[in-house]
Amino acid sequence: MTIISTETPTLAQWDDSLIQLGDTFAQRAAHYDLTNTFVLENYEQLKANHFFSMAIPQELGGGGLSYTKTCNIIRELAQHCGSTALALSMHQHLVAANIWRYKQGQNAEPLLRKIAANQLVLVSTGAGDWLSSNGSMEKTEGGYLVTARKHFASQSPTGDILVTSARYQDPEKGPVVLHFGVPFTSEGLSVKSDWDTMGMRGTGSHTVELTRVFVPDSAISLSRPQGEFHPVWNTVLTVAMPLIMSVYVGIAERAVQIARTHAKKGNHVLYLLGEMQNYLTTAQVLWQDMLKLTNEYNFQPVNTQANEILIRKTTVANACIATVTKAMEVVGGRSFFRKLELERLFRDVQAATFHPLSEKNQHYFTGHFMTTGYFPTDEAE
Repeated sequence: MTIISTETPTLAQWDDSLIQLGDTFAQRAAHYDLTNTFVLENYEQLKANHFFSMAIPQELGGGGLSYTKTCNIIRELAQHCGSTALALSMHQHLVAANIWRYKQGQNAEPLLRKIAANQLVLVSTGAGDWLSSNGSMEKTEGGYLVTARKHFASQSPTGDILVTSARYQDPEKGPVVLHFGVPFTSEGLSVKSDWDTMGMRGTGSHTVELTRVFVPDSAISLSRPQGEFHPVWNTVLTVAMPLIMSVYVGIAERAVQIARTHAKKGNHVLYLLGEMQNYLTTAQVLWQDMLKLTNEYNFQPVNTQANEILIRKTTVANACIATVTKAMEVVGGRSFFRKLELERLFRDVQAATFHPLSEKNQHYFTGHFMTTGYFPTDEAE
């Protein structure tokens, strides 16, 4: 059982905890990767040190860290264990969306207080659901019965609340998607042990299956037309993508550290080092620009905002992958051995392409937006 301190850390204590935990996480990273197991011990330590509420405003019981500071903590964690950082970013982007709602005067305070008081873990399925979602909802007395399979549910082995959506045939509005949260303890909810992948093997991103799970009417947070781009995505993408890309920037930075230490001999390597640094700088600068766009939650949820974030997400992802790829070239054949760590970083960084939107979908979305002023539907993709 994890013992959670009743005192919220100071800013200096956050930094001290990050240094201590980072060293420990780095020692465990290869084991989690090799055994394909969830980073449970890391999560227990993160809970004990209040990392799941670090961004929640202090008046609600959280750490009150800025959005920028939260992103940088995830970036630094990724230099030690990419799986831990990525899993944590999935929780933090749901928290961030609710912080934005709270700052807008919307009803997010109760959930944020619960997370802060109990270090609850929020599990997202938004990336897999996107505009049309999946699954079905059947109306019943007092709520709905949900049946669905939700893939890529990071942190699911230790999740407390599943934040998800499903399709519903509304008798008046037609096909809609309803968004809701459901406790992992709900009858009919199960986690499938099917996360066996090339990279990010410790994130525990298993499939979550819901079989006629009851969701009360009071749990429905949003109803939107199925397949259409809803303004809620402008908020979600703006706060989610910089946090998630923080992971891959951290991985790229770690790869460069290793490459500089273990670079091959010869003048030609100087060209490779220079090229590698260019890729890293591209990733860092555009990632920092994403943070500016998020502007500490002070932004308007308009399509232009989401478009700018999506463009930068694609470019940062490509630059991070190019950085790690070039780092392996700098080191040469030794980079192929597990003990040097670069091999794992190379596998982990590939996951950057799979977060929404994938490169070609982003190109299409941006091109459609440039020519029409709005985003396409799922069907148009």
